[in-house]
Amino acid sequence: MQATRRSTIRFRERSELLDFLLEVSAATSLTLDLDQLLANVAEITRKVLPYDLFAILLYNERRQDLRIRYGLGHREEVIRNLSIALGEGVTGTAAARREPVLVGDVRNDPRYLNAVDAVRTEMAVPMTARGKLVGVIDLQSTRLNAYTEYDRALMRLIAGRVGIAIDNARLYRRAERQNRTLKTLANISREFSSILDLNELLGKIASTMRDLINYDAFSILLIDHNAKALRHLFSIRYDQRVNIDNVPMGKGLTGAAAESREVVRVNDTGKDPRYIASHPDIRSEVAVPLILQDKVIGVMDLESDRVGYFTDDHVRTLALLAPQVASSVENARLYQELATRERRMEEDLQAARELQRVLLPDAEPEIEGLESAVRLRPAREISGDIYDVFEHRDGPTVIAFGDVSGKGAAAALYGSLVSGLLRTLAPHRRRPVELLKALNEVLIERKVEARYVTLCVLLWDPATRQIVMANAGALPPMICRGADILKVRVEGVPLGLLDAREYEEAVFQTQPGDVLVLYSDGITDHLNPAGAEFGRSRLAQAVRAHCGLSAGDLIALIFQDLDHWSTTAFDDQTLFVMKVK
Repeated sequence: MQATRRSTIRFRERSELLDFLLEVSAATSLTLDLDQLLANVAEITRKVLPYDLFAILLYNERRQDLRIRYGLGHREEVIRNLSIALGEGVTGTAAARREPVLVGDVRNDPRYLNAVDAVRTEMAVPMTARGKLVGVIDLQSTRLNAYTEYDRALMRLIAGRVGIAIDNARLYRRAERQNRTLKTLANISREFSSILDLNELLGKIASTMRDLINYDAFSILLIDHNAKALRHLFSIRYDQRVNIDNVPMGKGLTGAAAESREVVRVNDTGKDPRYIASHPDIRSEVAVPLILQDKVIGVMDLESDRVGYFTDDHVRTLALLAPQVASSVENARLYQELATRERRMEEDLQAARELQRVLLPDAEPEIEGLESAVRLRPAREISGDIYDVFEHRDGPTVIAFGDVSGKGAAAALYGSLVSGLLRTLAPHRRRPVELLKALNEVLIERKVEARYVTLCVLLWDPATRQIVMANAGALPPMICRGADILKVRVEGVPLGLLDAREYEEAVFQTQPGDVLVLYSDGITDHLNPAGAEFGRSRLAQAVRAHCGLSAGDLIALIFQDLDHWSTTAFDDQTLFVMKVK
């Protein structure tokens, strides 16, 4: 079942979102030239959020206004002359509040400053760095309600990285003529952004800092809110890795830096009661808060065995590097966390695959009077398609085939629930319509939000070769007799949607050689690279042309046709073929 296409992009997995954010970090770290940086931001933003007007407005603290530094779609005089005060318009409101502002219809919002009459949607997202306002990214579209809350959250993540990058670029411009150290920062920024292994990154940060500032001890601590402490992530003393106790929140110079959100420098640790001794030779210390998206995530701490070693230039350099260190460490930490979760998820999915394999009938279910075969190919690790076979004591066999809404683990779990209920209810509900009605009542009672199942139930009597069928929204069975495809139409509402439903029942008399094909919509909806569906007609053509084959061979041939059509499946694909003996 394919989702409706959107003009903006939703990331299906957290790994995809992380990959995109890493792309943003890389794009904003490739240059410290402000013009090129802003152009990169416009380009990478358009990849996920189409716009008609785009602007990056930078905040001038002295003038206390916002002015367009980079714009697309705006008139030239607007770019040259527009000045927006804090709290003025949508962009000024976002800047003043330090929160993104999304207006779905600017005609109904008096704050909107008219740029183009056709504009209907505006989204303004503030950028901050080191606790200060950098500016605002402003997107405007001629479509009504062009952006969603998801888009606003995504732009917040982008703006957090862009704000740091812009701040770095502006600082670089101011100081490049006076301080040769700043020429190294572009390489540092690129290197830090490209390293995702946390241990490797921490070692690189330590060695880079040593090249810039010849310290004797270096540590990176991250805030652990559960333990209410600064947890030592990485510590080195006189070129040796060491393990050091965590620091309670608010204690020591690192705690002071985290609380004040400012650099704390102590020229003589022996005279400062806040100092927590880590080595008897240490005489001076500087602690730099690591701030990301206006939140303190940790502290970078340097120590020296010389009194008054750390200078104003050292402090400025550390303050400039801290946002990049914070961003890189957090990205690497998230990547490590994601890798750990993915390993656990893979273990869980492996267990789920094995459980689903055990719960589903064999590939060739034994049904009296029928030669049968089934194949399920999930779009993801586990499937939301379900099928089951169980016999009544007096001979007839119940065959159930359906599709749970959605895909993946959630759909598979709901499918397991349905299968369990089927086996519980079937012995007491002989007729397919009674079974569907009872199953619907139980699912409605459970009220699993946004979940339903389409299900076709067949009652096969081998003595009479008669099939009684009822349908709850599933695709109708395809029945091939000779060169003809017979139509048996029986319909009904999917289970779990509406209560008090009545279902229709149809009786079909089969003949030896008849082929019954049950199939999920993943078969007929299968798309080729041109966007064309495989369709029911192609399936019918394959069944008609090869109905003389065994059930297993027919399934293999149909899946071969599907793979020729396209090797990429977006939905679970299941075929259940039964041939009347």
